[in-house]
Amino acid sequence: MMHENDRQIRSIVIVGGGTAGWMTAASLSNALQQGCKITLVESDDIGTVGVGEATIPPIRVYNQSLGIDENDFVRHTKGSFKLGIQFVNWGRQGHRYFHPFGTYGRQFDTVPMHQFWQQARAQRQAASLDEYCMAWAAGSAGRFAPPTPDPRNVLSTYEYAYHFDAGLYARYLRKYSEQRRVERIEGKVTNVNLDASSGFVESVQLAGGRELAADLFIDCSGFRGLLIEEALKTGYQDWTHWLPCDRAWAVPSERGEFTPYTRSTAHVAGWQWRIPLQHRTGNGHVFSSNFMADDDARAILLDNLDGKPLAEPRMLRFVTGRRNQFWNKNVIAIGLSSGFMEPLESTSIHLIQAGIAKLLALFPDRDFDAVVIDEYNRIAINEYERIRDFLILHYHLTERDDSELWRYCANMEIPDTLQHKIEHFRRYGRLIPGEMDLFGNASWLAVHIGQLNLPQRSDPLLRYRNVDAAAWLNKLRAAMAAAAQNLPTHQQYIDKYCKALD
Repeated sequence: MMHENDRQIRSIVIVGGGTAGWMTAASLSNALQQGCKITLVESDDIGTVGVGEATIPPIRVYNQSLGIDENDFVRHTKGSFKLGIQFVNWGRQGHRYFHPFGTYGRQFDTVPMHQFWQQARAQRQAASLDEYCMAWAAGSAGRFAPPTPDPRNVLSTYEYAYHFDAGLYARYLRKYSEQRRVERIEGKVTNVNLDASSGFVESVQLAGGRELAADLFIDCSGFRGLLIEEALKTGYQDWTHWLPCDRAWAVPSERGEFTPYTRSTAHVAGWQWRIPLQHRTGNGHVFSSNFMADDDARAILLDNLDGKPLAEPRMLRFVTGRRNQFWNKNVIAIGLSSGFMEPLESTSIHLIQAGIAKLLALFPDRDFDAVVIDEYNRIAINEYERIRDFLILHYHLTERDDSELWRYCANMEIPDTLQHKIEHFRRYGRLIPGEMDLFGNASWLAVHIGQLNLPQRSDPLLRYRNVDAAAWLNKLRAAMAAAAQNLPTHQQYIDKYCKALD
């Protein structure tokens, strides 16, 4: 009788480096401490996307799972801190709002806080929703410190993530992985060899003839999808009709205002990101080639920098969507090879992290049981579709009609899953969570209100409550403003704990 251990995965080849490859290598080398050889093949000749990256709070869980020290990581990636994203000109020209990490105020009654805000607002007794959010109280003042663990303190009501140089992060994780026996091979994959009967990948062949065989292959080869698409012909779902941007110009600039948040500014046919790092600012203009010429998009980017450009802008082309399967046979696509959702809500690195987490939760043996593969794909598809809906929300909820792109987005057909959420909020201000929603109620609330989807009526339960909403909101706002002033500035915090070495 064959011993169960004889079925275990004994070798893994990761094709491609960059953020996806090295995040995967680091996690696998940390989890598979013995009995499995992990090899990563990458070529220095093949560039990674490598722009300044913005992230969302789960990245902290990933780093902690590896035992990475936060200050050491921020120092080595020339990183900074992120309390959320400011959106400019999205709902209408001249309008701005903040999508915070954390909550608005604190739950103080059976009825959600935003319902009381809406009631006070109707009576002209409330400021903008942003003003009741600790992340914005700190961010707008240019201040940062990690939240306090004391739940009675308003400084416990926010979360944070990071901005960092993605190339430096990959290098940081490469060192981590190599210390844990991951072998890096420099080379280009020129051929993928499939088993004639099963269709599984047997090995990859490198320029120069070397072959790398493995039980399990992780495709981190970027948009190209060398294994998942070119070899296994998995197929792709194109979501451009919902998310029409398909190109981006990216350029670093001299450091300007050192905000502890990302900024997204809507333009005529897309939007511009601004990501402050310790040594520079990352910028990009994401746009739709159906609605704007490449040269015009480049000019808009360069005209809207707050510092001198440090390089020539680079063009990135993409098709928003996902593979039909993320795991096909003995290949798992992680990162851009699995699909792409534009960087509007900083989900790219999170989707790498989510793919790795699912792999560890559903780690296979050499039988590659279909039940396991199907479950991985089911969860991944749900995750992608819920994030897709959240991104579409930003484009569809707009009063802008000044350009072809915005008119198209305001009038386009949207998924039923999203229409359902919009309708519930529009009627009663109710937030309807979906299965596998990465973004919680506060995030959906920020975009609904920020993009002017104001409820027609309030929750009927509100009429049965005896709460002086205006007085409570005034007290909350004052407490947050006072707490923010006691925090160090973003620069002071970094100088003290995690200043880059050069």
